[in-house]
Amino acid sequence: MGPYLAEFLGTLLLVLLGDGVVANVTLAKTKGHGAGWIVIAFGWGMAVFVAVSCVADASGAHLNPAVTLGMHAAGKFPEDPNGAPVVVILYIIAQMLGAIGGAALVFHMYRDHYEATDDADAKLGTFCTAPAIRRTWTNLLSEIVGTFVLVLAGLLAIDPSIILPGGATGALQPGTMKVGLGSLGALPVGLVVLSIGLSLGGTTGYAINPARDLGPRIAHALLPVPGKRDSDWSYAWIPVVGPVLGGLLAAGVYVAIT
Repeated sequence: MGPYLAEFLGTLLLVLLGDGVVANVTLAKTKGHGAGWIVIAFGWGMAVFVAVSCVADASGAHLNPAVTLGMHAAGKFPEDPNGAPVVVILYIIAQMLGAIGGAALVFHMYRDHYEATDDADAKLGTFCTAPAIRRTWTNLLSEIVGTFVLVLAGLLAIDPSIILPGGATGALQPGTMKVGLGSLGALPVGLVVLSIGLSLGGTTGYAINPARDLGPRIAHALLPVPGKRDSDWSYAWIPVVGPVLGGLLAAGVYVAIT
């Protein structure tokens, strides 16, 4: 699987499972109706774990333009051989398309429950984020700080592997071998997102990912969601600009301390 397809599929899975848990908790007559914030935060953390574990080997599992831009700014992500950041742009396009696709799947899976739900704000909330208290600069700060934590944690993360006695591998000394954790290596990323959701997510719903918010917001605008409201485009720039700034700030701190 190529890296762009991997980013598309990974982001589709991320949004399918992440927006899916929000739909399960907030829409009427679902099995999980009213389960609360803990379930949503845990569901999003597990969505990240599943998505990252599925495509990490193929693309690095960025699944987030803020992560892609942060990695690029920190010198951790390759550019096009001719010097143009074509790879970065294609990653972001793949992430956006995957997010739109994931949101569309959630809508079709829960369509009966969208019809049974009267609250148009709750329907929009299954697609994208909205602030608990609408105040531009504090909302923007929330997204910057949450994404800063996510990207810095990713840049500073220790390789989840151990050295065991055995055959020589790569640059290791003879008589040793390096053993990774396989898909469990994605678990720390999911736990970081869970921690952000529980600790910092109460202000804006912690988009911390431009594709995760903007892609489903576009889907909400285009899909025939029964009884829907507008897609809140006046707020839509905050979960895009905030995460981008947070990712670039994390890259700057990483470069400064390493």
